[in-house]
Amino acid sequence: MSSIPLIAVVGGGQCSEEEARLAEEVGRLLAERGFGVVCGGRGGVMAAACRGAARAGGLTVGVLPGEDATEANPWVQIAIATGLGEARNAIVARAGLGAIAVGGEYGTLSEMALALKWGKPVAGLKTWPLPDVYAADSPEDAVGYVLNRIAKH
Repeated sequence: MSSIPLIAVVGGGQCSEEEARLAEEVGRLLAERGFGVVCGGRGGVMAAACRGAARAGGLTVGVLPGEDATEANPWVQIAIATGLGEARNAIVARAGLGAIAVGGEYGTLSEMALALKWGKPVAGLKTWPLPDVYAADSPEDAVGYVLNRIAKH
């Protein structure tokens, strides 16, 4: 059995229509390139990224804060109920070879910071402007940046 490499897609549990559109496109593009999506497994950006990946035939993994796997959005194929609350953000950041952030609040900021601390490439779309986070112009740009950085290492 071969493994499917994962990219963390992080963002708010509630998001704008534009952020949902961007996240869905990120999920689709990752799936088309043979990568799975790992996220927090709930609504907003997470649901949109999973929807895009699932519709393109890709793998979706949701790392949930609570103890109930049924809290996952309907596009999560593998739901991991951690019972860890926001501490599950570390698992999401660690599980991806890189991360793409779309919008988001403090939880997203923590996932981005942890991914950077662990030396992973991070791209952002309409999110926190941090040093070492690539400010992408489009979903294609974000996915291309992260996958190119992974390929070089």
